Amino acid sequence: MKHVVSVSLGSDRRNHSVETEILGTGFKIERIGTNGDLEKAIEMINDLDGQVDAFGMGGIDLFITVGKKRYMLRDAKRIADAAKITPIVDGTGLKNTLERSTVHYLCEQGLFNFAGKEVLLVCGVDRFGMAEALVEMGARVTFGDLIFGLNLPLPIQSLRTLSAIGRILGPIVSEMPFKYLYPTGAKQEEVLSDRYQKYYDDNEIIAGDFHYIRRYLPHRICGKTILTNTVTPEDIDLLAERGAVRLITTTPEFRGRSFGTNVMEAVLVVLLGKSLSEIQEQDYQEILERVQFKPRIIDLKQIRSAIS
Repeated sequence: MKHVVSVSLGSDRRNHSVETEILGTGFKIERIGTNGDLEKAIEMINDLDGQVDAFGMGGIDLFITVGKKRYMLRDAKRIADAAKITPIVDGTGLKNTLERSTVHYLCEQGLFNFAGKEVLLVCGVDRFGMAEALVEMGARVTFGDLIFGLNLPLPIQSLRTLSAIGRILGPIVSEMPFKYLYPTGAKQEEVLSDRYQKYYDDNEIIAGDFHYIRRYLPHRICGKTILTNTVTPEDIDLLAERGAVRLITTTPEFRGRSFGTNVMEAVLVVLLGKSLSEIQEQDYQEILERVQFKPRIIDLKQIRSAIS
């Protein structure tokens, strides 16, 4: 049995472990949170290095991605460098492939139409593949990178502007301590409701990283569709209680939980059986066609009825 471990800077309350089979290969998949403790994450990877088949790096990205330009985050590099033997990935490979293709799949299969819809993508440089796909499918996208990442109430209204700002701020932001950019540890359990309610109210679809979405989730989000990943059963109940009507996750469900893209990319790395330096985007596309990961669509109105 192959063993995949996601070492996350997130809360240990979101830990999860499953055993499953993918393409005839047995997997034990674990997510272990370190409550924002960077040194603990590094120590854990040091201890498990060479004993597991692949690492996911959770709660942090290795790069800020703007088109074909990437800026490596200083803190993420320290975590990644701790893995000397076992391959470690942050989910970027799937954000550029699975999440992009998921948007196209939803439209092509008639499952959801983004054309003409107002979409808030909470962080575009975190999910540039999704960002481009939403625009390609005709959505009117507002990018919340400055709002959610830097606490500046300045919405970005185009990919061109997002790219320009990303190229300016990328080299600066990549050197900042990650805890100032993204909720880690106990902060992932906080919900700072209503601070940015206007941006939720103005958009029909709220998309992107769930920790950003949840952190500023208003008390009422009636009629909203949430497009994200990494949600627990408690997260689903929270969205239903606050009035969202639909949840779409880009990664599959394992016993009530959709893991992050870093976990699923680690699984694909094991299945590909190649070194990270050998894996190309086409390899991810081909293995994704074989595993047939499909988005999960949940009717939150039914859940709301059940819990009320």
